[in-house]
Amino acid sequence: MLVGLGLGPGNPELLTLRAVRLLREADAVFVPGRIAKDLVAPYRDAVVLEFPMTDDEARIRRCLEENAEKIAPVAEKGLAIFGILGDPNFFSTFSRLCAVLAEEHPAIECRTEPGISAITAFAAAAGIPVNEGFCVSDGTMSDTKILLKVRKPKERAASLIAEGYREFVLVERMFFDDMKIYRNKELPEKSDYMSVMYARK
Repeated sequence: MLVGLGLGPGNPELLTLRAVRLLREADAVFVPGRIAKDLVAPYRDAVVLEFPMTDDEARIRRCLEENAEKIAPVAEKGLAIFGILGDPNFFSTFSRLCAVLAEEHPAIECRTEPGISAITAFAAAAGIPVNEGFCVSDGTMSDTKILLKVRKPKERAASLIAEGYREFVLVERMFFDDMKIYRNKELPEKSDYMSVMYARK
């Protein structure tokens, strides 16, 4: 198994307890650079992998393939951790790495563990309370919405379908013991206050 592990925004005190436990339990830890290596150093030695900052897609692809081959022997037999700054599901290379692994090593399971993302860390560092909807972008237009506190998911999805949205995922009480995940036609009429809905065109 390969786990993409969020290491937070860079301050070692902002690693989660879960992150520390997984670092200690892993058979091997891989990181994309020096900052991440320094963050995990108190708990584990880590192998630094090269991920070039370039627009050359051919070079990026070659590096992803090379890194996948370094990770695969560990992930096939045990627990490999790929520690990444921020959160592995927000604007990170982890999803691309998993896509390459799926092509060459389809038996390897990939999953993620959250870290404090730059989005929430920014609000804390800047002292800005965020109490209304907002847009996060890497400079591209988005066809995705993430909605909080969705109490009537089926009704909300119906209104979003009218706007062109087609893919829906609802996570209710995430990371609690009774967490539930619903997709598309499975959406319930009502859900818990602690519910988040993903919608994509």
